[in-house]
Amino acid sequence: MTVKPLDIEQAIASVKKALAEEPGVSPALAGTLETLLLLVSLLVSRRGPGCHNSSTPPSADPNRAKSSRRGRSKRRPGGQPGHVGTTLQSIDDPDVIVDLPLDRRTLPAGRRWQLAGTETRQVFDVVLCREVTEYRAEVWVDDTGQRWVAPFPAHVGSRVQYGPTCKAHAVYLSQGQLLPYERVRETFADQLGLPLSAGTLANFNREAFERLAPFEQAIKPLLADQSVLHVDETGINIDGQRRWLHTAGNPYLTHYAAHAKRGQEAMTDIGILPYFTGVLCHDHWKPYYRYTACQHALCNAHHLRELERAAEDGQAWAKTMQTLLLDLRQATEAAGGALAPDDAKVWRTRYRQVIADAEVECPAPVAPASRPRKKGRLKRSKARNLLERLRDYEADVLRFIDHANVAFTNNLGERDIRMTKVHQKISGCFRSWKGAHIFCRIRGYLSTCRKNGVAASQALALVFQGQQPAFMSDGTLSAAVAAAE
Repeated sequence: MTVKPLDIEQAIASVKKALAEEPGVSPALAGTLETLLLLVSLLVSRRGPGCHNSSTPPSADPNRAKSSRRGRSKRRPGGQPGHVGTTLQSIDDPDVIVDLPLDRRTLPAGRRWQLAGTETRQVFDVVLCREVTEYRAEVWVDDTGQRWVAPFPAHVGSRVQYGPTCKAHAVYLSQGQLLPYERVRETFADQLGLPLSAGTLANFNREAFERLAPFEQAIKPLLADQSVLHVDETGINIDGQRRWLHTAGNPYLTHYAAHAKRGQEAMTDIGILPYFTGVLCHDHWKPYYRYTACQHALCNAHHLRELERAAEDGQAWAKTMQTLLLDLRQATEAAGGALAPDDAKVWRTRYRQVIADAEVECPAPVAPASRPRKKGRLKRSKARNLLERLRDYEADVLRFIDHANVAFTNNLGERDIRMTKVHQKISGCFRSWKGAHIFCRIRGYLSTCRKNGVAASQALALVFQGQQPAFMSDGTLSAAVAAAE
C-alpha cells in the first residue's frame, strides 16, 4: 500500500480543525491528540530508508518512486538520430519459394500480354522441429564370416544419443533463460517431441561445465591483467545456507565464483584480486582495501543514495555534495571522460570546501566528561560516517575524473550480478555446491560472449561442438581491450 505524505497532511489538518470546533473535548484529551498528531507529522516527514537513499534493492522497496536525479530528457520517445534500427528486411536466399501463377482467364480480353517478371513478398516464421540423423555404416563380410564396419564420426558414440544443438538449446534455456528443469522438460516435450528427463538436463549442464574448464582457466589471468576491474558480491542460498557469489568483470570479460565466505578469504581463493594491479571499482566493502597493489575507485551511485538519506535527515551539506558530484560527472563526460589537471584541481578545491562546511554542520561526537573511559571510538550517525568516508577516501571517490576508463559508478559490476538475484527469485536456492559452480562458470562464459557480440545460443553450440568463439582465438578480444585502454 502506497502512503502519500500529502494526503496524510490533509488528514491531520482536518483532524486539528475538528478538534478546534468540538466544544466538548477535555483539555487533557485535546493535548494528547495534538501530541500524537505532531508525532505522526514528524514520522511522515522523515522517510525511512529505501532504494533511493540506501543500498536497499528496488525489489525490496515496493513504495519506490522514480528517481529524479537523471533529469527529464528533451529527446522524443523512440529511436534517436544515428540509432541502428531492427526493421525486418527481405533476404536474397529464402528457404522456401512459392510460385504464384496468374490465372490468365482474369486478364482483360483484347490485349496482348507477356510475362514481365515477378513481384515478391516474404514471410518470416519460426519452425520448431525435431531432426533425427541416422548414420548407416556399411558392413562388409568376407568368406570366413569376418565383419568390417565403416567407422562412425567421432561424435557419434551411442546407438541413440542427443546431438550438440539439442544439448546447447537445453543448457541455454536452463542457464541462459534460468528456466527450472521441469519447464525445460515440458518445452522439449510439447514443442519438439523430445523426452528429456531432469537427470538428462543435469548431465547436459555438467558436460558444459566440464567443457568450459579451459575458458575459466584462461579468463582469470586475463582479468588480473586488466587496467580496470568492477567487482561485487551478493548473498545466495546453497542447500539452505547463506553463501556468497562474487563477480569480477569489465566491458569485455565476466567471471563468477561461489564461495562460503564474503571477505578476503574468498577473494584470495578465487585467485584474481591478489594479482590485480589496476583500478578496482567497488562499493567500499572494506576487504577490497586489503589489496594494496591496486588503486581503488568507489561507486558514486551509492554515495548519491546515502547523501539523499542524509539530506532527508536535515543535513544541508549532503544536498550540496550531491549536486557537486552530479555536476562533476556531467563536466567529466563533456570533457571526454577525464578532466584536464587544472580543471580537476578546481573541482577538488570545491569538493574540499563542501567537506569543510560539512565538518561544521555535522561535527564528530565528543565524549562527555562524565562518560567512563572506554576503548574504541564514539558511535557516529550515518551522516557523520558518510562524511568521514568522503573526506578520508577523496582520491577514490574522484578517481573517475582522472581516468577516462574509470566509471562514475560500479553499475557494470552490479549489472553483471543482477541475474543471480533473478535466479534466486525463480529457483529459491541452489541445491548443491556443484549446481552453484555450474551456474557460475556457464553464466560467466555467456556474459563474456554477449559482451563480445556472440549470442548465447551460438556460444553454447560452439561449446558442444568442441570449438571456441572467434574472439577468443583470433586476437579480437585482446585488440578490443587494448583499444579501450
